[in-house]
Amino acid sequence: MSGARFLLRLAQRRRGLNFKLCQCPRGASLERRPALLYPRPRRGGRSPEAVARGSLLADPYILFLLGLGGVVLLVSWAPVGLKRLPLTLAILCVALGVLVFSSGLLAFDPDPRTWDTATERLTELVVIISLMGAGLKIDRVPGWRRWSTTWRLLAIAMPLTIAAVAWLGWAGLGFSLAMALLFGASMAPTDPVLASDVQCGPPSSGDEDEVRFGLTSEAGLNDALAFPFVHLAILAAAGGLATQGGLVDWFSIKVGWKLLAGLGSGLLIGKALGYLLFRSRRGLSSLADGLIALAATLIAYSVTEMVHGYGFLAVFVCAVMIRGSERDHHFHQEMHDFSDQIERLLMMLLLVLFGGALANGLLSSLTWTDALVGLAVVFLVRPAAGLLAMVGSGQPLRERLLLAFLGIRGVGSVYYLAYGINHGDFGDSERLWAVVGFIILLSIVVHGVTATPLLQRLNRRRETTAAAFPEGAAPANPPASKDGD
Repeated sequence: MSGARFLLRLAQRRRGLNFKLCQCPRGASLERRPALLYPRPRRGGRSPEAVARGSLLADPYILFLLGLGGVVLLVSWAPVGLKRLPLTLAILCVALGVLVFSSGLLAFDPDPRTWDTATERLTELVVIISLMGAGLKIDRVPGWRRWSTTWRLLAIAMPLTIAAVAWLGWAGLGFSLAMALLFGASMAPTDPVLASDVQCGPPSSGDEDEVRFGLTSEAGLNDALAFPFVHLAILAAAGGLATQGGLVDWFSIKVGWKLLAGLGSGLLIGKALGYLLFRSRRGLSSLADGLIALAATLIAYSVTEMVHGYGFLAVFVCAVMIRGSERDHHFHQEMHDFSDQIERLLMMLLLVLFGGALANGLLSSLTWTDALVGLAVVFLVRPAAGLLAMVGSGQPLRERLLLAFLGIRGVGSVYYLAYGINHGDFGDSERLWAVVGFIILLSIVVHGVTATPLLQRLNRRRETTAAAFPEGAAPANPPASKDGD
């Protein structure tokens, strides 16, 4: 027996394999047939080809691509089909996530408690893209009087909501002071992502009544203005509330500097980009496409974060400044459409993962007391705070009720909760995640089912009033002048 054949036999005995060798003349080189690079299957085993076919059928990556394709189809077609129904794309995507992840087809568990850093970053990206779209939508020129609804919701409704929710968390759920503050801060913002159905229409579309404007502008600004309360919760978790230095640092840096840096960066970057797009000699808007919206979003956010400001505030202010550079230019529509498509795609992906987290036990720690607190947040706290904020505004009662009720909770709340837990020591947070997840699910269903019919009914009533009093009736949304207040 030749040396090569002896070594091969020895290797076969040690590994338990049985390679088939071709018969070669003495002196010829030893070869293996190409098909015999795999070992022969043992009796009762599966052939390599069968194993390959089975792995393709259950490959999670292929299933992910299939699911992503389905989500993209939903993003493209569902808004048209659901236009006349009291349903939203968000409800369908959550249901799809629950169905897919309950079936056992995917072994991946998208629980935000496990993927805490990824949850923070992904929700952060979705929020800043939605903030750019929100800023580009607004036709109304900024001003104290014209934006009075916004200032009322931010200065009165938001702090009242934070205080009430924090008290419910502390007194009703037994949370520590730090965790109760984080609970209140995460429930403060009207979500700019999920609230897109009740926001203004595309730029210059005329779909901007007082309710839609108030919810759009509130969602654009309160994501940044609620951030100091998240930092206050982190400070409380570290025991800093008992020290003068901690409170001074919070007020001077987390409140003062970060807000000013966010506002200043947004103004400067928005003005610069507006000049380059519309007022420079070449007018870069004629050479660019909607991708500029994404570039503006990332630049405004990253530059502001580099100077330790609130990037959320900078992105929204930047969008408002770009819009104000040439208010009626058609390029705003192109930027808005691109931003809206990216936002919807990422939002639907997030909601499918949220449905998967629900299917894998996100609410397993929820108690009846937690559920009652969640119902109170959606049906009592925000509506009451919103109505108090609108006292003396002069708005009709129906509009005040809608502004108070449609304070939707969603992706922004997930971001704040993930950020706080990743940057502070709050102890066991499973129950807090369960309560927040329940409130978001409740908001998606309740506001998703009711928002469209309520706004359509308000529009019909306006049209009826305008038809009954054609001469004396004031327009629902008088055009704003462009020279201040």
